[in-house]
Amino acid sequence: MLTPDDVQRFMDAQAVDGEILLLDVPTPTVETAARAVGALPQQIIKSLLFLVSGQPVLVITSGTETIDRRAIGNLFGVGRKKVKLASPDEVLEIAGYPVGAMPPFAHLQPLPALIDRQVLQQPFVYGGGGGECALLRLAPAELLRVTWAQVLDLTSPPGTGEQAT
Repeated sequence: MLTPDDVQRFMDAQAVDGEILLLDVPTPTVETAARAVGALPQQIIKSLLFLVSGQPVLVITSGTETIDRRAIGNLFGVGRKKVKLASPDEVLEIAGYPVGAMPPFAHLQPLPALIDRQVLQQPFVYGGGGGECALLRLAPAELLRVTWAQVLDLTSPPGTGEQAT
Protein backbone atom coordinates (compact mmCIF):
# COMPACT_ATOMS: atom_id res chain seq x y z
CA MET A 1 0.00 0.00 0.00
CA LEU A 2 1.24 3.47 -0.89
CA THR A 3 1.51 6.26 1.70
CA PRO A 4 1.76 10.06 1.97
CA ASP A 5 5.53 9.62 1.50
CA ASP A 6 4.85 8.23 -1.98
CA VAL A 7 2.66 11.24 -2.76
CA GLN A 8 5.44 13.56 -1.57
CA ARG A 9 8.05 11.78 -3.70
CA PHE A 10 5.79 12.16 -6.74
CA MET A 11 5.24 15.84 -5.95
CA ASP A 12 8.97 16.41 -5.61
CA ALA A 13 9.74 14.57 -8.86
CA GLN A 14 7.04 16.45 -10.80
CA ALA A 15 7.71 19.83 -9.10
CA VAL A 16 4.10 19.99 -7.93
CA ASP A 17 3.35 23.30 -6.22
CA GLY A 18 1.33 22.05 -3.27
CA GLU A 19 1.69 20.56 0.18
CA ILE A 20 0.67 17.54 2.19
CA LEU A 21 -0.95 18.39 5.50
CA LEU A 22 -0.49 15.76 8.21
CA LEU A 23 -3.42 16.05 10.58
CA ASP A 24 -4.30 14.75 14.06
CA VAL A 25 -7.64 13.34 12.89
CA PRO A 26 -8.67 10.97 10.09
CA THR A 27 -10.39 12.60 7.10
CA PRO A 28 -12.19 9.78 5.25
CA THR A 29 -15.17 11.90 4.14
CA VAL A 30 -15.70 15.32 2.59
CA GLU A 31 -17.30 16.55 5.81
CA THR A 32 -14.49 15.41 8.12
CA ALA A 33 -11.85 16.78 5.75
CA ALA A 34 -13.57 20.17 5.52
CA ARG A 35 -13.83 20.41 9.31
CA ALA A 36 -10.21 19.36 9.82
CA VAL A 37 -8.83 22.19 7.65
CA GLY A 38 -11.58 24.79 8.07
CA ALA A 39 -12.57 24.65 4.40
CA LEU A 40 -15.88 24.63 2.57
CA PRO A 41 -17.08 21.22 1.31
CA GLN A 42 -16.72 22.39 -2.30
CA GLN A 43 -12.99 22.95 -1.65
CA ILE A 44 -12.58 19.26 -0.83
CA ILE A 45 -12.02 17.13 -3.90
CA LYS A 46 -12.88 13.48 -4.22
CA SER A 47 -10.63 11.25 -6.31
CA LEU A 48 -12.80 8.31 -7.30
CA LEU A 49 -11.87 5.33 -9.41
CA PHE A 50 -14.42 4.15 -11.93
CA LEU A 51 -14.20 1.18 -14.25
CA VAL A 52 -15.46 2.03 -17.73
CA SER A 53 -16.00 -1.22 -19.62
CA GLY A 54 -13.49 -2.67 -17.14
CA GLN A 55 -10.82 0.03 -17.70
CA PRO A 56 -9.84 2.33 -14.79
CA VAL A 57 -10.63 6.04 -15.04
CA LEU A 58 -9.95 8.54 -12.26
CA VAL A 59 -12.76 11.03 -11.66
CA ILE A 60 -12.08 14.19 -9.65
CA THR A 61 -14.99 16.24 -8.39
CA SER A 62 -15.68 18.64 -5.55
CA GLY A 63 -17.39 18.31 -2.23
CA THR A 64 -20.60 16.44 -1.93
CA GLU A 65 -21.49 16.59 -5.63
CA THR A 66 -23.09 13.57 -7.27
CA ILE A 67 -21.27 12.15 -10.27
CA ASP A 68 -23.32 11.57 -13.39
CA ARG A 69 -22.21 8.22 -14.80
CA ARG A 70 -23.95 9.10 -18.08
CA ALA A 71 -21.46 11.95 -18.66
CA ILE A 72 -18.58 9.50 -18.25
CA GLY A 73 -20.27 6.89 -20.42
CA ASN A 74 -21.00 9.45 -23.16
CA LEU A 75 -17.33 10.43 -23.27
CA PHE A 76 -16.26 6.82 -23.76
CA GLY A 77 -19.17 5.87 -26.01
CA VAL A 78 -20.76 3.39 -23.59
CA GLY A 79 -23.98 3.27 -21.60
CA ARG A 80 -23.96 4.28 -17.93
CA LYS A 81 -24.28 0.62 -16.88
CA LYS A 82 -20.74 0.09 -18.22
CA VAL A 83 -19.50 2.81 -15.81
CA LYS A 84 -19.02 1.28 -12.36
CA LEU A 85 -17.51 2.66 -9.19
CA ALA A 86 -14.49 0.50 -8.34
CA SER A 87 -14.68 -1.55 -5.16
CA PRO A 88 -12.33 -0.74 -2.27
CA ASP A 89 -10.23 -3.80 -3.18
CA GLU A 90 -10.04 -2.71 -6.82
CA VAL A 91 -9.02 0.82 -5.78
CA LEU A 92 -6.21 -0.55 -3.62
CA GLU A 93 -5.04 -2.93 -6.34
CA ILE A 94 -5.16 -0.42 -9.21
CA ALA A 95 -4.22 2.87 -7.50
CA GLY A 96 -2.35 1.67 -4.41
CA TYR A 97 -4.32 3.69 -1.84
CA PRO A 98 -7.31 2.90 0.35
CA VAL A 99 -10.67 4.52 -0.35
CA GLY A 100 -10.92 7.74 1.68
CA ALA A 101 -7.20 8.53 1.35
CA MET A 102 -6.69 8.36 -2.42
CA PRO A 103 -4.85 11.33 -3.89
CA PRO A 104 -5.56 12.63 -7.38
CA PHE A 105 -2.09 11.48 -8.56
CA ALA A 106 0.92 9.36 -7.54
CA HIS A 107 -0.87 6.07 -8.21
CA LEU A 108 0.67 2.65 -8.90
CA GLN A 109 -0.01 3.22 -12.59
CA PRO A 110 -0.86 6.27 -14.68
CA LEU A 111 -4.64 6.69 -14.80
CA PRO A 112 -6.64 8.63 -17.36
CA ALA A 113 -8.33 11.41 -15.41
CA LEU A 114 -11.49 13.47 -15.70
CA ILE A 115 -12.05 16.58 -13.63
CA ASP A 116 -15.34 18.31 -13.02
CA ARG A 117 -15.40 21.91 -14.22
CA GLN A 118 -16.58 23.11 -10.76
CA VAL A 119 -13.24 22.09 -9.20
CA LEU A 120 -11.50 24.74 -11.30
CA GLN A 121 -13.59 27.52 -9.76
CA GLN A 122 -11.90 27.25 -6.35
CA PRO A 123 -8.75 29.24 -5.44
CA PHE A 124 -7.30 26.05 -3.95
CA VAL A 125 -8.53 22.56 -3.11
CA TYR A 126 -7.83 19.78 -0.63
CA GLY A 127 -7.76 16.12 -1.58
CA GLY A 128 -6.65 12.77 -0.30
CA GLY A 129 -3.01 12.83 0.74
CA GLY A 130 -2.36 9.11 0.67
CA GLY A 131 -3.23 8.33 4.30
CA GLU A 132 -6.24 8.63 6.58
CA CYS A 133 -4.73 11.63 8.40
CA ALA A 134 -3.19 13.35 5.37
CA LEU A 135 -4.65 15.90 2.97
CA LEU A 136 -3.13 17.42 -0.12
CA ARG A 137 -3.54 21.18 -0.70
CA LEU A 138 -2.96 22.77 -4.11
CA ALA A 139 -4.41 25.12 -6.71
CA PRO A 140 -6.81 23.57 -9.24
CA ALA A 141 -4.61 24.76 -12.13
CA GLU A 142 -1.73 22.78 -10.66
CA LEU A 143 -3.98 19.75 -10.23
CA LEU A 144 -4.97 20.01 -13.88
CA ARG A 145 -1.33 20.33 -14.95
CA VAL A 146 -0.10 17.28 -13.10
CA THR A 147 -3.05 14.96 -13.83
CA TRP A 148 -3.55 15.94 -17.50
CA ALA A 149 -7.25 15.55 -16.70
CA GLN A 150 -9.93 16.21 -19.25
CA VAL A 151 -12.33 18.91 -18.02
CA LEU A 152 -16.03 17.99 -18.16
CA ASP A 153 -19.33 18.67 -16.47
CA LEU A 154 -19.46 15.50 -14.36
CA THR A 155 -22.08 16.27 -11.75
CA SER A 156 -25.81 15.80 -11.80
CA PRO A 157 -28.82 16.71 -9.72
CA PRO A 158 -29.30 14.50 -6.62
CA GLY A 159 -30.88 11.16 -7.38
CA THR A 160 -29.73 10.95 -11.01
CA GLY A 161 -26.04 10.06 -10.76
CA GLU A 162 -23.61 7.93 -8.80
CA GLN A 163 -23.13 9.12 -5.24
CA ALA A 164 -19.67 8.28 -3.98
CA THR A 165 -17.57 9.71 -1.19
